[in-house]
Amino acid sequence: MSKTWKKGLAYVILLGVGFLMIYPLIWLFFATFKTNQELFGKLSLWPEKFSLDGIINGWKGSGQFTYTTFYKNTFLMVIPTVIFTVLSTGIVAYGFARFSFPCKKILFLLMISTLMLPDSVIIIPRYVLFHKFGWVDTYMPFWMPGLLACYPFFIFMQVQFLRGIPRELDESACVDGCNPFMTYVKILFPLMKPAVFSVIIFQFLWRWNDYFNNLIYISSVKKYTLSLALKMSIDGTGAVTQWNQVLSMSFLSMIPPTLLYFFAQDYFVEGITAGGVKG
Repeated sequence: MSKTWKKGLAYVILLGVGFLMIYPLIWLFFATFKTNQELFGKLSLWPEKFSLDGIINGWKGSGQFTYTTFYKNTFLMVIPTVIFTVLSTGIVAYGFARFSFPCKKILFLLMISTLMLPDSVIIIPRYVLFHKFGWVDTYMPFWMPGLLACYPFFIFMQVQFLRGIPRELDESACVDGCNPFMTYVKILFPLMKPAVFSVIIFQFLWRWNDYFNNLIYISSVKKYTLSLALKMSIDGTGAVTQWNQVLSMSFLSMIPPTLLYFFAQDYFVEGITAGGVKG
């Protein structure tokens, strides 16, 4: 078999596998334009008649609160968390990667060891702590861990990336009069774009899709995020669940993280690769 045929066969296989992977998303897209009866009555992918009823009625939400409120709540919870995480974990990673201080290796080991703790182990003491602080039914349980760099995976990833940046840049900045903080802000942080975008994408996706923690810490419907709102739509008191509305809102809820990934995927791949091979 010639080299051209092998390459063509490889492309065909990749296209087939790729289509199988995205087919559920394609089906979900077309399902948003179907009626509830058609979803269960026919197996065809293409709708008999394109209808926006699922989107229009689904956006109304619970009646008291629409999906406009749930979208705003989700962004209000996710965006500050992502910003705080980027700022705090970058500073901590800079400290571990560039400075020597007492018990540095022990502290780094303790930080990494927290990756081994499953959420089920710490969820109760964390809830008790947040309850005593009066943070339950607010977004503080999501903002504060980001502000205090409570994500060791992101710290480790950025430490690995920083180890691949020559220290001569720090020394040159020091000669030019930069203090350590300004060296990080003006020299290192711009070079850390791949790692920073990886942190942004991971944290955005995790917080956007999170259901378990949202369910535990948020109890007021007016503060519900999209994940809780979608579950509420399924648990409605009506006799028949309007699945076309649920699927429509599910598809719309996927748009922001999908767009973020497509616009930042080059930085994301570079950051993951660099963090895995450098150091």
